[in-house]
Amino acid sequence: MKKRMVLMLAALICVNTLVACGTTKSGTTSDKQTVSAEKATGGKSQKMSAEATKPETSGDTTTVKIWHDGNEAIMQTITDEVNARLAGDNIRVQFEKKTDMPSQLKLYGTDVANGPDMYFYAHDVLGSFVAMDLLAPLSDVTDVDKLLADELPMTVKAGQLKDVQYLLPVYFETLLFIYNKELWEGTVPSTTDEMYKYMETHTDVDKGIYAVVNQHTNAYNVSPFINGFGGYVINEDAKPGFTDLNTIKAVEYNKKFGVLQADGDYNTVTTLFNEKKAAAIIGGPWLTSGIEEAGINYGVASLSDIKLPNGKGMAPFSGVQGVGVLKVALEKKKDAIAKVLTAMSTPEVGIALANKAGCAPANSKAYDNADVKANEMITAIQRTASTAQPMPNIPEMSVMWGPAESFLVAVNKNGEDITKAAEQAQKAAEQAIKDMQ
Repeated sequence: MKKRMVLMLAALICVNTLVACGTTKSGTTSDKQTVSAEKATGGKSQKMSAEATKPETSGDTTTVKIWHDGNEAIMQTITDEVNARLAGDNIRVQFEKKTDMPSQLKLYGTDVANGPDMYFYAHDVLGSFVAMDLLAPLSDVTDVDKLLADELPMTVKAGQLKDVQYLLPVYFETLLFIYNKELWEGTVPSTTDEMYKYMETHTDVDKGIYAVVNQHTNAYNVSPFINGFGGYVINEDAKPGFTDLNTIKAVEYNKKFGVLQADGDYNTVTTLFNEKKAAAIIGGPWLTSGIEEAGINYGVASLSDIKLPNGKGMAPFSGVQGVGVLKVALEKKKDAIAKVLTAMSTPEVGIALANKAGCAPANSKAYDNADVKANEMITAIQRTASTAQPMPNIPEMSVMWGPAESFLVAVNKNGEDITKAAEQAQKAAEQAIKDMQ
């Protein structure tokens, strides 16, 4: 069990860096989450010790501590909105940044004096935190049906494990079709077959000119095909899906796209697009700061609007950021935490995040706001939620990335037989899961 936890925590540091909001048209940009080994040592320990000596109440005010490892400006936006709503209840939230937060939570998640009351993080770590027995189901705190009534269904599912809700979703991200308006000719394709035909006539590999680029050996970026075909990387029962017939069909179909998409690694495809050598890229809002710095006039489209041969929209993975509750906090702060959850679930928090930080709200009513409606990036992400699937949040997902990449490299780069490559990936994935025990 100890070995399993070490493996899970190591993987969490790498995997959940994907989720970061984009750039609003007014120019507000969020930073990608980063991990610094230096900050995770002495400096953080000293800060934590100092914070532990602070009283949790000031007069009649109850302070609810929330640990995070994200963008400080985003957390400040949430803080301002929530605290304004809770002022009459004498409750305030205090976000504290903890680099390598999963490891910190492992150490202090049961420590009433030094640990947090809640945490704010990507949903894909949920299974690991539940396995550590750190989290309280939200039903232990408040009326879950009422709390989640206005949240987008996909984001709600991201916060569940075995039908138990542990996470209140706040904002989310998905992959998108991002294109250079000066280079792209005509309308955005409505089908993947149309996209491929456009790629055939607008790609010159020898000259380094590309129509559409994508990280075609990365399971996250190929997920719009795999999920859309009905395949899967791993299911809720922790069974890898590389040999599933629908997964094989999806990877086989995606192969021809990879031939026309350069090397497929992150640096290559982003550089090609930012240097105007690619007309479009399949990527997320985390790319927009670099795109804008390059002076590109870009447009975005939802992958859900681009249909696969089976008639279904492309279905990328989604990363959801939300808040969970530590079990140890309920004895003294249950009522205060319930009110924090209610305040954080309001449309106003989502509207503020959208307009100030370019985040796509989990609250569906936030999209009724005129300014949110006018944001092309955010509305494209909202539409994609109709087909997107939450990235699996079970601990075993953390060891799927290696076998998945090997599978896609074997097919897209090495030209190996897809069935044999799938079988090898399946065996590697099953062994990786066994090694976690």
